[in-house]
Amino acid sequence: MPVRIKDHQDTLYQRNQYAKGGIGRLYWDYRDRAILPYIGEHDEHIADIGCGEGITLEHLNRIFPEKYFLGIDPLRENLTICARHNLKITGGDVYNLPVRNCSFDCVLLLEVIEHLLSPDPAVSEIQRILKPKGKLILIFPNDKIFRLARIMTGKIKEAFYNPGHLKQWTPGDMRRLLNRNGFEILKQKSIPFFLWHVSLHHMVVCEKAV
Repeated sequence: MPVRIKDHQDTLYQRNQYAKGGIGRLYWDYRDRAILPYIGEHDEHIADIGCGEGITLEHLNRIFPEKYFLGIDPLRENLTICARHNLKITGGDVYNLPVRNCSFDCVLLLEVIEHLLSPDPAVSEIQRILKPKGKLILIFPNDKIFRLARIMTGKIKEAFYNPGHLKQWTPGDMRRLLNRNGFEILKQKSIPFFLWHVSLHHMVVCEKAV
């Protein structure tokens, strides 16, 4: 999504950053590939909540043309960008999703949870729209390592932007959040390394408990 630099007027757009190529683009593609093994053959209806400018949504549409993907985002600017790239999108936020109960096989929540003031009702709302045994694939960042990695690769502007994160989650925090909101953990994995403390992201794959 567009993000503002601290105390400045500049805006960073995902697609502009992605178009620059280099290690940032390579890592985004790597992160997206990490979720592919967990999108199953029978996951036909998939929602990408907080889809931003739709880069991941576009990747998935290309890889799985037979599946139905819907991007959901609260920002009009993101919706306009997604529509420009012919993606199926709708406005809405994670606390009040504009879809029916039990209507999706799989939900993606990629780098969204850290922006949420009230994560419990958001996760409960995701559970509402998932079918029985439906799957949630969630990814959150390790902010300290991200800043260090950006400084080390010369991305100074990006290193000091304000991403609007309200909480630094840990793998244990996330497991407890999901368990108390009716999800069973299937897989937890830090990427690109095994250890969370030196990784950029942590991924959780879980299933709606019935």
